[in-house]
Amino acid sequence: MDDLVRTLGIEGISRSEVSRICAALDERMEAFRNRSLEGEYPYVWLDATVVKVREGGRVVNMAAVVAVGVTRTGEREVLGFDVGPAESYGFWVSFLRGLASRGLSGVKLVISDAHVGLRQALSEVLGGASWQRCRVHFMRNLLGLVPQGAQELVGAWVRTIFAQPDQEAARDQLELVAASLEGKYLKAADLLREAGEDVIAHMAFPQPHWRRIHSTNVLERLHREVNRRCNVVGIFPNTRSALRLIGAVLEEQGDEWLAVRRYFSLGSMAVLYGNTPQELEALALEVPKEVIAV
Repeated sequence: MDDLVRTLGIEGISRSEVSRICAALDERMEAFRNRSLEGEYPYVWLDATVVKVREGGRVVNMAAVVAVGVTRTGEREVLGFDVGPAESYGFWVSFLRGLASRGLSGVKLVISDAHVGLRQALSEVLGGASWQRCRVHFMRNLLGLVPQGAQELVGAWVRTIFAQPDQEAARDQLELVAASLEGKYLKAADLLREAGEDVIAHMAFPQPHWRRIHSTNVLERLHREVNRRCNVVGIFPNTRSALRLIGAVLEEQGDEWLAVRRYFSLGSMAVLYGNTPQELEALALEVPKEVIAV
């Protein structure tokens, strides 16, 4: 901290002043982290990245989890975040219950990687929502079961599933691809059949949304920014300091999202909800004028 303030032309800073600044930052972070969630969030993305934290005299890897949602009118919003010891069932269920207690509702689809603990927690806390297995992570897992020389061809075969015009056609194509794989690549074929419904779950929703709800890419970009800032720190002295920095990054990103176009247009969100033109017009009037429509 002394090195930092010297760059600003200040000779030094006392420990009490540092504590006061951190307390003020913590108060702001907690206000953002625990704010009420209003309205419905039909799509929710969940993912985690790893940060290093000093705990009990040793450095440990901890999971920094983030939830991002889309409002009924199509805007992105950071819903919540936390730092915990591992991506276990207990950690995920506590995190999701926290979101629910703050007002998370109306969730139709959750997009995440295939964490066992997370799947179980979702079924308990958001039981009415469908689950989309991140297609990007799924493809990496599947191609890892195939020799390197065949990965390009197998990847092309599997992607024909996602090029289908609807979910029923995708199911048919999935079975054809699995049948063609099982002769040489049985494990890949088994994984494809096992995960089939989960990787095409997004096709039950409006087609204009497919490109953005089939994977956790929206969180991958966010995690890159979090990691860029955390890498400067290296090892956090405690969990609170990690939450402080991550919260600042996420709040800044949330503010930026308010100034850009909606993630999904009002028209496509109306299709999701089956609105009439009159209802869509009323919905548009509820959106702040500074938000630009797609």
